[in-house]
Amino acid sequence: MEKNWVKIFTSTNFYQSEMVKQALAGNHIETVLLNKQDSSHRSFGNIEVYVHQNDFSDAIEIIILNQITS
Repeated sequence: MEKNWVKIFTSTNFYQSEMVKQALAGNHIETVLLNKQDSSHRSFGNIEVYVHQNDFSDAIEIIILNQITS
């Protein structure tokens, strides 16, 4: 992954991570999902959501305002 990307969200739930990604993409924030889950045991590992460092503050605000993670 290129420099200047910041992890903004982590979950073991793929759908929750995808919801965060879609909410940010809907607000024109480029997002990358990094799936670190074990391929044979989905209960091991996390899905991480990254945004560009310049978008970090806006992304946090969107997540909080939409209460995506609740």
